[in-house]
Parts: sequence; structure tokens; C-alpha cells
Amino acid sequence: MIRPICAAVLLALAACQTTGAEFSPDGLAGRAISPAEDVDGLLVGHRLMAAGEFELALRAYYRSMAQQGPTVDALSAIGSANLRLGRLGQSEQMLRRALDLDAAFVPALNNLGVVMVENGAWGQAAHLFRNAFALDSGRSEEIRQNLTLALANLQDSGYTEENNNDFALVRRGNGRFLLLATP
Repeated sequence: MIRPICAAVLLALAACQTTGAEFSPDGLAGRAISPAEDVDGLLVGHRLMAAGEFELALRAYYRSMAQQGPTVDALSAIGSANLRLGRLGQSEQMLRRALDLDAAFVPALNNLGVVMVENGAWGQAAHLFRNAFALDSGRSEEIRQNLTLALANLQDSGYTEENNNDFALVRRGNGRFLLLATP
């Protein structure tokens, strides 16, 4: 007897539920009243990033991507927010996805270069900063500084031509090799 009543109540509640495509007529703060007043998640995310609220910015970027799809701007912004949060692996993944969509997107190139610097991959960082600097036509002082830093660290890598270490390559089987320094 109780089950038919519960089913009727749930059916009535389901009929009252609004869909996500509709806008709130109550005018509550943060809710759009019409599609023309819908707030861009990227813009909100950029403002949150400027305010130092990186976790909230990341959420805004994900909302933007859910609404507009995986655009180069959204993927790059997500990568940048993850970079600021210290999540280098996630940042690299998103920035590479952004560059897959647009290989000439300067912010993604620069930020991926920063991830490579954090990982100590100076050669890759220098390459990415060179590309970003060229595509930006040298207008960004930040990219110029990043490129200068990467090139300086690349030249000071600790490798010299006087390095006379002898190495032996030992086969371990199944295509695996081990590099050993000989005394």
C-alpha cells in the first residue's frame, strides 16, 4: 500500500523538476535569467585566478568546458590552474591536449614550458619557450624571461666535452637494457 503512494509522490516530484537547459526565473545571485545573461565560465575562472583562488577557478573552467566542450582556451586554462596548484602531471596533460587542438596557442606553449622547467627538462622548456616567443613576435616580456632562464640553465647543464666516463650497455633480456658505468 505504501509503495504505490511513494511511487506517485516520486512521479509528481519528477514532473516538477526543471531541466538544466532552463534558466532560473527567481533572479537568485549567480543564476542567469536568460541565455543572454549567462556568465562565461572562462571569464569567471580568469577572475578567480587573478584573485588567487585557483581551486575555484579550476571548477569554473571545468564548468565552462562542460557547457562549451573542450576548447583550446578551456584546456589551457585548466592546465594553468593545475600548474598553480602544483599538479604538474595534470597540468602537462591538459596543456598538451590544448596544443593538440591548436599548436600555435601561445599561453599553452608558455605554460607547458613552465611545467617542463619545474620537471627539470630544460631542453624541452627552451624549445617550447622559443616557439611561444616566435609566435608572440617577442611582445611578451614574461616569455622572453622564461626563454632566457631556460637557455641559461640549458647551457649550464653540467655536461662537458671533457666527460670521459666509459659506459657499458648490458642486455637483460626481452628488449630491456641496463646502462652501467665501468670503473
